[in-house]
Formats: sequence, structure tokens, C-alpha cells
Amino acid sequence: MANYQSRMDRRRAEDAKSSGKNNKRPKFKKVLISIMIVLLIGTMAGTATAAAYIWDAPPLDPDELLFSEGATIYDMNDEEVGRLQGTENRSYRNISEMPEHLKDAFIAVEDYRFYDHSGIDIRRIGGAVVANITDGFGAEGASTITQQLVKQAFLSTDQTVKRKVQEQWLALQLERQYSKDEILEMYLNISYFDSGAWGVGEASIRYFNKEELNELTIADAAVLAAIPRRPAHYNPDSNPEAAEERRDLVISLMEEQALITDEEAEEAREVSIEDQLEFTPAGDNFAYQSFIDHVMEEVEDIDGIETVDLYAAGFDIYTTIEIEAQDYARDVIQSDDYISQYPDDEAFQAGVTLLDTETGAIRAMVGNRQESEAERGWNHATAASGQPGSTVKPLLDYGPAIDYLQWSTGETIVDEPHEYSDGTAIRNYSGSYSGSVSMRDALVRSLNIPAVKALQEVGLADAQSFAEGLGLNFENDMTEGYALGGFSEGISSLDMAAAYAAFGNDGVYNEPHSVRKIVFRDGNEIELTPDSERVMNDYTAYMMSDMLKGVLTDPAGTGQRANVDGLPLSGKTGTSNFTEDERQNYGFPDGAVPDIWFNGYTTRYTAAVWTGHEGERSSGYLASGEEQQIARDIFRHIMANVHEGEGTEDFTRPDSVCGNGELYVCEGDPSPQTDDSTDPQPREEDEAEDDIEEVPEEEVQEEEAPEEPIDEAPDEESTEEPADEEETPDPEEAPEEETPDEDSSEDPTEEAPDDSVEETPTEENVDEPSEDAPEDDSGADEEQDDAGDDDNEDDGDDEDDAED
Repeated sequence: MANYQSRMDRRRAEDAKSSGKNNKRPKFKKVLISIMIVLLIGTMAGTATAAAYIWDAPPLDPDELLFSEGATIYDMNDEEVGRLQGTENRSYRNISEMPEHLKDAFIAVEDYRFYDHSGIDIRRIGGAVVANITDGFGAEGASTITQQLVKQAFLSTDQTVKRKVQEQWLALQLERQYSKDEILEMYLNISYFDSGAWGVGEASIRYFNKEELNELTIADAAVLAAIPRRPAHYNPDSNPEAAEERRDLVISLMEEQALITDEEAEEAREVSIEDQLEFTPAGDNFAYQSFIDHVMEEVEDIDGIETVDLYAAGFDIYTTIEIEAQDYARDVIQSDDYISQYPDDEAFQAGVTLLDTETGAIRAMVGNRQESEAERGWNHATAASGQPGSTVKPLLDYGPAIDYLQWSTGETIVDEPHEYSDGTAIRNYSGSYSGSVSMRDALVRSLNIPAVKALQEVGLADAQSFAEGLGLNFENDMTEGYALGGFSEGISSLDMAAAYAAFGNDGVYNEPHSVRKIVFRDGNEIELTPDSERVMNDYTAYMMSDMLKGVLTDPAGTGQRANVDGLPLSGKTGTSNFTEDERQNYGFPDGAVPDIWFNGYTTRYTAAVWTGHEGERSSGYLASGEEQQIARDIFRHIMANVHEGEGTEDFTRPDSVCGNGELYVCEGDPSPQTDDSTDPQPREEDEAEDDIEEVPEEEVQEEEAPEEPIDEAPDEESTEEPADEEETPDPEEAPEEETPDEDSSEDPTEEAPDDSVEETPTEENVDEPSEDAPEDDSGADEEQDDAGDDDNEDDGDDEDDAED
């Protein structure tokens, strides 16, 4: 018990205790009042902001509700080149023409309380979250049909608070001026259904070939109701699995909401979507359809922009297209005026991408051989069109060897009997080998075994990392068969052009792009800046460009036909091949190949050309001879045209590169020569093998594969017109190690194996993969050893070696 000295002390203590209790109440009141003041200020500020947004909202224009404006496309010089089709070509339908189950399908999936709300549905905002969890993503959205109509007709696509406030305000106003049936009618006529179809009337014709809407079944109505949320994704023609899944969701929602009976729902679900469709494609809208399709894909990838906005939002898209180059490339591909040897085969296709080497801007793109290019059709410039063959050697083999190992262009590699790491033998086409060769010589003549050895020394991990820096994406783990183009997946002309452009741009990779900026109707702009990154050393880019010049200019080079006189060009050929079993099963002749490429560049432009056939590998082939020169000819014509009349600078040699003949890295391995010699220095492990002579065919491993990979034969000298007579390389330029057997192979009619391509300098011989080849190199036995690497695995004089 406390001891107080006096009564006064006790009273003071009691007063202090009482005062402490009373002081807590004012503090609590102060906090509460402060919170209320903050909330009040926030409410007032929010109200003022919302009022400002509403004041700035566009007026309700009835004409805007009935018609929408597609995006306008501009070229690199800001000149208009086209306009995406809006609603002007739609088939407008009155609500009285629409069967009840058609209206019910849209209401069930888009706005099941449509007839109960006044434009916005507070309950539905929370209910949408629950529905998406219980019924799957996309089962229900938070925007009402009225809000969707307002957004499509009046507002920009940016996802901001301002736009959302304006959307809700205009939805309330719209509900006051129009009846529910009028709003639903406008919505069903303004909605976009992909494939160029606006409104349910046009969509009914496009997908089911039904002019009258009362002919639509419940299943048909559910398909149409499934599309507007994500038109491209739920397009029943191009993506039937996704469309059928969402169709069934619509049917289930109609059943749950008692809009159809259980029996009707079950009957509708039993119909396959393939049986429903009778697709009628839209007409050709653009002279530049392949490019426009890619523009649309880029725009759709921008956050806040949807497919429907391209056709309804009325914005302007400023692109990178160079009209003169596009027109010329299209004429080269889609007419016979420049190239006379196009196969008379509807399945034959070609894909071409032309880039600005320095920026990655797409200057031209042609993805289809046919004159009529339907909107969103198959684009052979952007789709994975085929295995790349030997065009990967700079990307996976020699480029990484220079960058990681600092190999010189004269690095000695022994072309000799060799194996993959799993013991599978790699053989050259003729069964003989060239002995010691330089890296430059191996690349120019597209030898196979040196390429595999380069990849093995670099290692799969580093090689893959180098290629991924160049924009290549691998669906599966890399194997050593990739060294020769034995991909288990294809690659696109666009990706190839972007990868090669990095060599011509001092080692800097630019993401290929077609859109510069977008300007919305309200004046807002989106400036697009593509990714740009240094992905290799400057010495790697320069040394590779220097070596690749020889592919077009060296007498043993495989790409002479693609050369343009006086132009500093670098490039590489590539060819894939069939297995013997495929050729026999398909009835294809010897020498037939599925794909041929040519990729090349200057300091100004980069082009990648693919030629082949649409569909399965059995759909067609490129015959030996002139058909296998088409890719080179396309490349030559386009590059000659775009460089005409303007000077083109050669590749600038960086300070990091030394040497006057063969080039090497000034600081690193191999070190500079001390005797002023420009001859390549062999690696230590190869010095003892410098004098290796070619191994005769008899000394090659006993167990031989039935066919060899394609080896690239030296091409003919570049001419503007295809030569009727083709020159073989001068025998004096052949390596001294060649055996008499190989010399005799110069005669294209005598020593070639039965399964080879005719051994002319302009043709490619097919070396089929070994039966023992690793199965995982390409996912198919046929791609093993050369996997389409149409490179003269032997030497420039060995005409048995087809060029890629």
C-alpha cells in the first residue's frame, strides 16, 4: 500500500489517475475525426474527378452506334496505304429477324441480367468474380451489353479509370434514350466476329452459309455468342477446339438459366463444330495482306487493345512498310515476270521478309505465292515454314565458336570420319573427306563435319544461349543434330531475317517490328520502342560477315547464284531433305528436297527467303535443277532492287579484329602471327593432322547409312539470268588431299550415287541421314545427319555435294 506523506499528496495522486483516463477519450476522437475528414476529402476529390471525366465524355451520336470505323494504316513515310474494314460491309438485321435462342445465347454468356439493370450492374461486378471461379475463366464479364456497345461505339481502348467512368456514364444515358430491344439490336449488329464478319447477319453467312437468321440452330447461336469476347481466339474456323469448348459453355449457361431445355442442350452439345461449319472466306482486302496481318498481331499484343478495336476504334497505325520494296517483292513472289521456273503446283509456296539491318524495321513481307491473300490467312513469312538446313551454321556452330572460343577465320578443323557424342557416325555425302580445312573454307563450302565439331567444342548450352540471343526459341532441348539444321520444329523467315541482321549490325540484335506508333481518335498516342541488345562481340559479327561473303563470291561457294555484282553481300544457303523411305512412299524422285532457304544481308537490308510446299511433307517437293535455285533468285532480285541507285557501305572492321587474309581477335586466342604470315594457325591438337589426306570411300566406316545428308555443292557464278550451262569449279582449286575418287566426281553424270541430286554446280545433292542417327535431333529419322543441311559436306570440287 502506498504511503503518502500527507492528505494533499494522496489527492494529487488520485487526480493524476483520473486525468489519465479522461485523456484517452480525446485522442480517440481526434483519430476518428481525422479519418472522417480524409474520407470526406477523398470522396469529394473522387466526385470532382468523376465529374470532370463525365464532362469530357463524348456525346451519344446515333450514327456512331450503327457504324464503326476500322483502323487506318500508314507506311514508313506516313502515307496512307489502306484501311481495315469496319462495319460498312455488314448485313444489318432487325431484332424481329433474330430467333429467341440467338438473343438468349448472347444474353446468357454476356449479360444475364440485361433486362433487369439500367446500364451498369453492381451485383454483376461481384458475381463475375464468382462465376469465373466456378464456371471457368471467361464464363462472365463485368461489363454489361450496354457498356460493351458504348465502348465499341464511342471510347478508346485504353484501360484507365477515366474511360471506365465515361463508359458507365454513357451506358446510363443510353438506357434512358433507347429500349432494351433497340440496344440489343445495335449490339448484335456492331459486334465483330473475326474473319471480316461484322454483326450476326454477316457471321451467319461467313461460318454457316445461312442467309436467314431463323435457320440458325441452338448450337449455331452458341458458336456465334462465343466469339465476340475474343474473336481471333474463338474463331471456329481457325481454332475449332477453343471455339467448341466455349460454345459448350454458352449452351450450359443457357440451360442453367432455363432458356433451353435439358434435351435441347444435350442435342446441341452432341454436334461437332466441324459438322456445323460451312465456312465462306472474306474477299481480299489488301495488296499487302501478309504485312497487314503481322501489323494486326503486333497491335493485339499491346495491353488494352483488343481485336475488335482494330475494326471499330478508328485509330491510326503508323507502320514501317516501304511501299516500293513491298510492291516489288510481291511481284517477284506472286508473278512469273521475274522467275520463270516456279513449279506449276498450287501447293508450292514462298515466304520472304525484308528488314532494315540497322533497326529491325520490317520493310517488306510476302507470305503467300497466290495472288489472293485472305485476311488472317497462313503467312509463310511469319509461320514456322520448315527446317532451316545449313542456314543455322552461322547461328549455332561458327558464330558461337568465334564469340566464346575466339576462333580465327583460319581456325583449322579436320574434316575426317567423326561421330556424334553418342557414337553415331557422321559421314560426308561421298564417303570421303577433305582433311584439314579452315573455318572459312568449311563455311563457304558448307561442310558438315567441321560444323558439328565446332558445336561440340562450344557446347550445347553456350550454342543455344547464343542462338536465343538472336531471337530463336527452341521448343525442345537442343541436340548435336541441330548443328546441321536438324530441328524438331520449324523456323520462320521473320526470325531468320532478324537473326542474320545482327551480324550486319555490328552484333546488335533488334526485335523485328512493323508498328511505329498508334494514334487514337482522342489524340492520345502510343510510341512503340522495340527491344535492342548487343548479343555478340563486334569481332564475331564482322568475322562472320567476312566469311559469309565467300558463300556468294568464292568459286566454291554455294550461293553464287544469289550474288549481286558490286554489292557487299553476305549470306548462306540452306536445304532440308527427305529420307529414302519418304521418297519411296511419296513417289518422289532422287534429288527431291522439301525446303530451300537463302538468308543474306548488307549494312542496309537483310532478307530471308524460304521456298517449299504448304502442308505435310508429302504435299510436294523441289526437283533438282532450276527449282532448287528459286530461293537464290528471289533473294537476288529483291536485294538488287532495294539497293538500286544508292551506295551501300561495306561492313566496318572493328579495332578488335586483326589480320589481312584470315582474321583473328586481336586480344585472345588464337594470338597474332609472329612471322607476319596471314596463314591460319592450326590448333595444337590439330597440328599433327595438318597433312591428313582425304580418306577414300573404302576406308570409311563399314556400316554406312543408306543415304547421306545433303551437302552443298558450289553454285554457279552469279548472273542476272539463270544460266543454261553451269560451270564446275576449277579442279586446281580443290584441296590437295582429294583422292582420285573425288576428282572423278567432277563429272556430274558419272560417279554420283543413284540417290544423289544431279551433280551440277547449281544443284543440291541429297545426303540422307544415317539410320543410326540420334532420334532426338529432329524428331524424325530423316533429319539426322544433315537434317536438311544442304551443304557440300565435302569440298567445292565434289559436285556430289549438293549445296545446302
